[in-house]
Amino acid sequence: MHEIIVDGGDVEFFTTPKEYKQQLLLLIKGARKRIFITALYLQDDDAGREVLHALYQAKANFPEIEINIFVDFNRGKRGLIGEKASLGNRALYLKLAQEYPQTLNIYGVAVKRKEVFGVLHLKGMVFDDKLFYTGASINDIYLQQAERYRLDRYCTINSAILADSFCDYLIDNFIDSGLAPLFNQTELPDALEQKKNLAALKLQLKKSHYSVTQPQGLNPSKLVSDKVFITPLVGFGRRKNELNKATRRLVQKANNNIVLFTPYFNLPHSLARDVIRALKRGVKTTIVVGDKTANDFFISNNDRFTAIGIIPYVYEMLLKRFVKRYQNFIDQGLLNFHLWKDEDNSFHLKGLRVDDRYHLITGSNLNPRAWALDLENGLLVDDANKHFLAKTDDELRGILANTTKVKHFTDIEAVEDYPEKPQKLLKKIRAAQIDRVLKRFL
Repeated sequence: MHEIIVDGGDVEFFTTPKEYKQQLLLLIKGARKRIFITALYLQDDDAGREVLHALYQAKANFPEIEINIFVDFNRGKRGLIGEKASLGNRALYLKLAQEYPQTLNIYGVAVKRKEVFGVLHLKGMVFDDKLFYTGASINDIYLQQAERYRLDRYCTINSAILADSFCDYLIDNFIDSGLAPLFNQTELPDALEQKKNLAALKLQLKKSHYSVTQPQGLNPSKLVSDKVFITPLVGFGRRKNELNKATRRLVQKANNNIVLFTPYFNLPHSLARDVIRALKRGVKTTIVVGDKTANDFFISNNDRFTAIGIIPYVYEMLLKRFVKRYQNFIDQGLLNFHLWKDEDNSFHLKGLRVDDRYHLITGSNLNPRAWALDLENGLLVDDANKHFLAKTDDELRGILANTTKVKHFTDIEAVEDYPEKPQKLLKKIRAAQIDRVLKRFL
């Protein structure tokens, strides 16, 4: 792992989905050399189409610009959950490829055979020498195209070295390797060829990491007062996962305080143990998690409830179990849980802040799925002189404004409080002990 030295003033945080959309479109318009976009999906909806049209316009205005987009292969071939069978978002990519004389490269990256077993969850967009990092994908709700929104974290960093590192990783693993087919071309690999590609790519990803080329003669002294130090990290699989290891080290070395964001409360066992040990050391720990109603899969209408809608209730069941077990830390004022809810909007924040100095900016949900199945990345920031503290304090205050503090485990609903359909289904799942298996994929 190699640190990248960045001026404190070259890092900026944004706090709303509308700012995310505004920045994204401005960066597309301002790019001249290269645009690399990585997201779980780029949706066929109003926001997705607006972004794609902006990308085609950028290519028309500056024909020499290189534009590469990377989305999950399996996720991109289907429609939204509950929709009829379709080509999914790929249908839009093919349509625009026919309509525009310009050419964009949209790659479909399959990290597992089926979506349930793992997805491309890399995040980060490069515009010339600027990295725009967010856990958000691109669709109506992430960009707040209408009234509803999904809240995430958003950060821009001016650094040619960091931007090169992200682009080189994508080029090496997905473009030059030939293991990620172009999604906006008619022909895709047949089943046998795709199986071979997947096997080769999985082996490659397990050994992959971000390479960093520092300017010669640079002494990365941590005594430089106006600098921050950023380490790009990638993780895939349970073993030798740099991102997971760095996440654990942050919690293990915490002395004073931890702020942890996760949209879905289901910490991996190892990380949960680290958090408990930190609490026992007297480290004040704040965990901000989405209320079950702020979950992507929450279904408010009991009459329309389907099996997929049980997911938010499983998360809440796990949360209540954890809070009940460690109520003593809440009573001592060491452990603070905040449940985020803002009308019918949803919560997608993730990451860590430790001792007001270290920040993990990541797309990882900090759950077993992210820990073992998905391809994840993140930025470990060492801000020794606390350039970002005021900015991240502002971000935290804005987030906490829409939260309710959990004072006792009884503040959280029990299974008996749920509507009839989720209550019955959850009891069946628990009776069959399926919840133990389910936790690994959530």
